[in-house]
Amino acid sequence: MLLEEGRRRVQIEGVSPEIDGGRFPIKRTIGEEVQIEVDMFSDGHDAVAGTIIYRPKTSQQWREAPLSPLVNDRWQGVFTVSEIGRYAYTIVGWVDHFLTWRRGMVKKVEAGQDVSVDLLIGAELVEQASQRATGDYSSKLQTWAATLRTMQKAEPDTLEQKILSQELLTLMNKYPDLTLATTYDKELQVVVDRERARFSSWYEMFPRSCGEQGKHGTFRDAQARLPYIAELGFDVLYLPPIHPIGTTFRKGKNNSTVAESGDVGVCWGIGSPEGGHKAIHPQLGTMVDFQEFVAKAAENGLEIALDLAYQCSPDHPYVKEHPQWFLHRPDGTIQYAENPPKKYQDIYPIDFETTDWQNLWEELKSVVLFWIDQGVKIFRVDNPHTKAFPFWEWMIGEVKQTYPDVIFLAEAFTRPKVMYRLAKMGFSQSYTYFTWRNTKTELAEYFTELTHPPVSDIFRPNVWPNTPDILHEFLQHGGRPAFMIRFVLAATLAANYGIYGPAFEVCENRPLRPGSEEYLNSEKYQLREWDLDSPYTIKRLIAKVNRIRHEHPALQSNNSLRFHYTDNEQIICYSKQTEDFDDVLLMVVNIDPYNTQSGWLSLSLTSLGLNPYQAFQIRDLLTDVEYQWSGEHNYVELNPYVLPAHIFCISR
Repeated sequence: MLLEEGRRRVQIEGVSPEIDGGRFPIKRTIGEEVQIEVDMFSDGHDAVAGTIIYRPKTSQQWREAPLSPLVNDRWQGVFTVSEIGRYAYTIVGWVDHFLTWRRGMVKKVEAGQDVSVDLLIGAELVEQASQRATGDYSSKLQTWAATLRTMQKAEPDTLEQKILSQELLTLMNKYPDLTLATTYDKELQVVVDRERARFSSWYEMFPRSCGEQGKHGTFRDAQARLPYIAELGFDVLYLPPIHPIGTTFRKGKNNSTVAESGDVGVCWGIGSPEGGHKAIHPQLGTMVDFQEFVAKAAENGLEIALDLAYQCSPDHPYVKEHPQWFLHRPDGTIQYAENPPKKYQDIYPIDFETTDWQNLWEELKSVVLFWIDQGVKIFRVDNPHTKAFPFWEWMIGEVKQTYPDVIFLAEAFTRPKVMYRLAKMGFSQSYTYFTWRNTKTELAEYFTELTHPPVSDIFRPNVWPNTPDILHEFLQHGGRPAFMIRFVLAATLAANYGIYGPAFEVCENRPLRPGSEEYLNSEKYQLREWDLDSPYTIKRLIAKVNRIRHEHPALQSNNSLRFHYTDNEQIICYSKQTEDFDDVLLMVVNIDPYNTQSGWLSLSLTSLGLNPYQAFQIRDLLTDVEYQWSGEHNYVELNPYVLPAHIFCISR
């Protein structure tokens, strides 16, 4: 059986990035580059050329980006994504007969051989290109063809000058012969998100704890907190579920299985006779109050993110209206959530194996669309790894077709392959293991993995030093210095980070019991009052670092993260810079919350855009103190009780 066209000689393979054979798209944000590498070669000794073709999915018009040779038949090219949505891209390669002719002609002329016939061959190639060209370009190529035909008696130097003319090469490259070009057999894709998917600072807050002493807070109470959060420099305000809370098996304070009178319950126990996922807890206010809250947040430079928790309390309307969406036990009762030996009788997980799965999927998608209509474009998704993967791929894809600017954050603290699969399925950002990476080696190895392909092409880390569920022992025992350390690390290692406040800035570190990561008097189960002016607060440091993040583009992406050697295991050093080295930052952090640590840094100066033989100025952006350093080796000393970190801006 003959191939459709057996004369296509160029072979294309080893395309990178290509996720799972092209099954999933890579991720970029608007204005970012997509750098492509590919193996491209042909039989024999003919020259090969190629291009990347790409287009937004909203356009039928392909654009081109040239491929340039590296080594060993490896090629590289770059294109920039300039609009939100999906892009398609692939590779086209061809045997370049003109380039082959040009290369051979130079050798023959330098060897003094007769090239009269070769000139006619070249003229014919140029004449053919003129027929593919239009307007003035066609005329110029015809002139070049005529010139080549009349140069049989030209001097070698003149002949070589004409053959190597950059003008002629540019024209021929513009109109190559693609009759027998090979197109890669896969059309790959890029999902392009808005900038906030790449760079964001999140602040988590329970609106119900914003009220007067002992009273359930409202959205109007939470509005009063907005200027404070804005002054801290955050741009995303994340709210745990704001829906009605069930009363059946409601949990009490400190996760007690028996709720007392006045206990507010766990806000993830969603649903009551007052409504479910499209309703607002009546003690928080009305839908109009929420819409006003969203608008006031925007006036303060804050975007609201909502919790998307696909689970129900026993009192949720879905339980009566759609009992088929839940797993029933042999005794007729609905299976509640379990994580043995823990039992969560106040939570009914949704059964994604229900035979009514299509209606279930449509309803769950409608929840997202409902809140988009209320002005919400960011969703933090609770435990997505406990829901069906095909659902996420479908739902996120459906939503982003209409609303490509929506951002989904996956809160999945689970196995790495599962976390990465969720990212492939469409989640814009993902929680990480940062909370449990505390040594220098752990941090360097983990963030090197996160910030390099193939992981970085699909997975955008959003790092959190604490959450309402997680109070790590480092924070429990390290006091105020531990909070400063973990904050600076989170805010400078990753372009996306968040804190659960006000617990974090006031350094709340009391566990439920020794060895537990649960908070004592956790805000998940009760109202909390917070002293925002506590003498232990680190709010000034938070505000300063967030200001630095917004002023310095180097901290607004993860691509340039590089770790530098230090001779002390308690001191970690790393850098970030813009591609043009216009903004270069060097971070040095004492990761010991108990002791002053000192040591020598060994910097790769060329990677920082510096001349190894010239002194350079650095300024600590946290203290505004300037230093002059010289050479690769420089000394630092950091007292964690004063300030455990430097954020140096390097001047060349």
